[in-house]
Amino acid sequence: MVLGTSSGAGKSLMTAALCRVLRRRGERPLPFKGQNMSNNAWVDQAGGEMAYSQALQAWAAGLEPCCAMNPVLLKPRGDSTSEVIHLGRSVGTARAEHYYRDWFRPGWAAIRAGLSELQAAHPGGRLVLEGAGSPVEVNLQARDLTNLRLAQFLRARCLLVADIERGGVFAQIVGTLALLSPVQRPLIRGLLINRFRGRRELFDEGRRWLERQTGVPVLGVMPWLEELFPPEDSLDLLGRGGRKAGAELEIAVLRLPSISNFSDLDPLEAEPSVRLRWLRPGDPLGSPDAVILPGSKQTLGDLAALRRAGLDGELRRYLAGGGHVFGLCGGLQLLGRELLDPEGLEGSGEVERRGLDLLPLRTVFGGAKALRQRRSRALWPKTGGDRDTTLAGGLELCGFELHRGQTSVLADGPQPLAGDAGLGWWQALGDHGGLVAGTYLHGVFESGPWRRQWLNRLRRRQGLPPLSLDQPHHSRQRDQLLDRLADAFEAHVNLEPLLTP
Repeated sequence: MVLGTSSGAGKSLMTAALCRVLRRRGERPLPFKGQNMSNNAWVDQAGGEMAYSQALQAWAAGLEPCCAMNPVLLKPRGDSTSEVIHLGRSVGTARAEHYYRDWFRPGWAAIRAGLSELQAAHPGGRLVLEGAGSPVEVNLQARDLTNLRLAQFLRARCLLVADIERGGVFAQIVGTLALLSPVQRPLIRGLLINRFRGRRELFDEGRRWLERQTGVPVLGVMPWLEELFPPEDSLDLLGRGGRKAGAELEIAVLRLPSISNFSDLDPLEAEPSVRLRWLRPGDPLGSPDAVILPGSKQTLGDLAALRRAGLDGELRRYLAGGGHVFGLCGGLQLLGRELLDPEGLEGSGEVERRGLDLLPLRTVFGGAKALRQRRSRALWPKTGGDRDTTLAGGLELCGFELHRGQTSVLADGPQPLAGDAGLGWWQALGDHGGLVAGTYLHGVFESGPWRRQWLNRLRRRQGLPPLSLDQPHHSRQRDQLLDRLADAFEAHVNLEPLLTP
């Protein structure tokens, strides 16, 4: 089990690295996080919702992601409540102050069921568990579902990860160990110092001090990795921009208050010619080559935030000047004309609200969630401009739907983005080349040829040469990143104390 001295210590990526290393050694690693809190989600082949970080760990392990790997998912709604997902299905909402009172027993039952399902599907596998936050939050420890309770239940050998980049690493480790009970303390088999900058021998004295003071071996010092990995927490997005001095295109991404599924943008982050500029409501829009409205957990609440910041007017002026706007899932809903919430699912108290009115669409929130993987053929972008009838070869698109709400077209004008009805629309606006488009397909940018076709449309407007469409699916690049992560892990971490009883 990989535990951390705090949230953001690096547990998710260290767990992914461990899964890839064990796979290389001929084992069958089974990633598992009993409870995760995240709006960055994935939909498995059976239509179950799970955290994206566990999907990433499954790919590191060479497995198809399944929601049994993350049996309890909490999706924050921004009002001290969270949607509760058990074994891939929404089972209700919980207020923070009542969660452990009302959901502890059902949550533990879901965790036990997920473990049984995962082990039955992969007999002989080795569980690789990820903790959540800190394992020693004393006010929560008695009802903690996914750290030491699970470690004790499974007699897991635990690795404690601390982030030296944040400072105070000695206090992080000593304090965490001091708050463990005498029964829990032997579970910790090793310490891992994460995100160390500079020469490792400069930490040799620190390593010796920690081992003398705690009696726990320091199994490794992981260096600061310059590679760009999918973030576990959307707060990390604020530090991701501005890394590409030679980028030719700038794409602004609205960092909505209730942003979700921000991993949709990872393939664009990985494009050498693209710089993403993440904007909070209130930041100036400027003159980017395109604007993306990402997914949203609370569409109506994010719409209100955009209006308060005046971004609705800025987007209209941007489009009138020839700008391009693209919406993903909740972002697509925001672009529409009418948003109806007859069941009060959005929590705004309003039954009807006018959207940004950039596409003639109506979205009605209600009914069951759309949860399914999808494959379709692209009808847009086109090879010779939006008024050309020549298609881009019917490029294949694959991804998943994850949304509540049905969207329909109110008037003539918007054209389908994909061959399957209802997956998305696009429309040219005005005489200056403005264009607005959107899709419900999460993962649309993972298709290398389609992503390049979309980028080439922006490049053509800037007089830039086109990029090659001979580009693999982003999953191949992600797999290479996982290999490089595992290479670093193997070079800097001694796993043997974790693997031997």
